[in-house]
Amino acid sequence: MQKSDFLKDVVRHVDCTAFDARPIVQAYGDMAFQARNLAGAADILNRMLADTACGNILTLAGSLCSAGLKDAIALMIEHDMVDAIVATGANIVDQDFFEALGFRHYKGSPRADDNQLRELAIDRIYDTYIDEDELRVCDMTVAEIAGTLEPRAYSSREFIHAMGAFIDRKGLKADHSIVHAAYKKDVPIFCPAFSDCSAGFGLVHHQWHNEKHLTIDSVADFRELTQIKLKIGETGIFMLGGGVPKNFTQDVVVATDILGEEQPMHKYAVQITVADERDGALSGSTLQEACSWGKVDTTYEQMVYGEATLVLPLLVSDAYHRGAWKNRSERRLNKLF
Repeated sequence: MQKSDFLKDVVRHVDCTAFDARPIVQAYGDMAFQARNLAGAADILNRMLADTACGNILTLAGSLCSAGLKDAIALMIEHDMVDAIVATGANIVDQDFFEALGFRHYKGSPRADDNQLRELAIDRIYDTYIDEDELRVCDMTVAEIAGTLEPRAYSSREFIHAMGAFIDRKGLKADHSIVHAAYKKDVPIFCPAFSDCSAGFGLVHHQWHNEKHLTIDSVADFRELTQIKLKIGETGIFMLGGGVPKNFTQDVVVATDILGEEQPMHKYAVQITVADERDGALSGSTLQEACSWGKVDTTYEQMVYGEATLVLPLLVSDAYHRGAWKNRSERRLNKLF
């Protein structure tokens, strides 16, 4: 089999405006288990959107954009449902920016022969394929962008903003893009572990070949997100997956206290996860547990134990059609910096 035999069926991104999830979400509220939890999460998300004094932070972990959720996330940015984003580098660079450059993810199989895929330079994420040769182009595009910037320390937010500007100049080659939509709306995106993705390969290449080079300052990320918390005050968090984005976002509340300018705990919190709390890991830790650290208020919090490709389209469609976002104004928090 040739490479083209594997890379032919494109992963298509769900359009949450094409269907109205309100009836099923409402029906879930009269059921039990995760159906009722999902309805509770939808209620909190809509409260968060209706609370115009509240700043909304979206966190992204796991392979979301490669799985068909990119457009749903971009929709939230485009319709002012999101004021800041904290994400893994993979979602922002390897997946969203990758597609913004004109490349695609393809339907695959978890039962594929991975040795054969390796020989053909095809990478696999469960049942999704990526062309490794195209991913190298993405890596080198990051290196190219780095080469145009002044050699100094940058927050990941600054660098991702430069990526959005690059797409804007070159032309967006996808229907939607998180990075480009955030650039147009001045929504800051933070990747606290920025080098743990294609950006890392590109930046290693940049530093290796340039005596004077830029660096990414993760402390600047923390400081800048803390500045956002200090500016906004009331905040809500909508978390897809857990990991570094979840903890990083929760920690800013504690950071304001450390700086002597204590701000309130996150007022609203929703997490979509399949992680378990029993091993003590952060990804599955409950939002009630976060309250003990002074991070999350428990008045409006909801964990939903479900896989994001099943859950997110329902929540975004419900929020889109309820329309609370129409009363929100653009915050353009990138302008703080």
